[in-house]
Amino acid sequence: MFGTIAGLQIGEKAFIEKLCLENIPLKLLEMGCLPGIEVELIQRAPMHDPLYIKVNGSHLAIRKETAEKIIVSK
Repeated sequence: MFGTIAGLQIGEKAFIEKLCLENIPLKLLEMGCLPGIEVELIQRAPMHDPLYIKVNGSHLAIRKETAEKIIVSK
């Protein structure tokens, strides 16, 4: 089942399938946000932006618009 990081529920894990590279900040790629890597949604800010995720043991905050461009499979 495919979706985006923005569509995950808190505590839900998924694997990154596809990235729109022109829309993803280079810093996310450098931190290991790459296809095949497991990602977990940790928390959402009160207005649902930013999202806090766990990737490769690191906690990252990403904007909702960026999370909507990262395709994941559950």
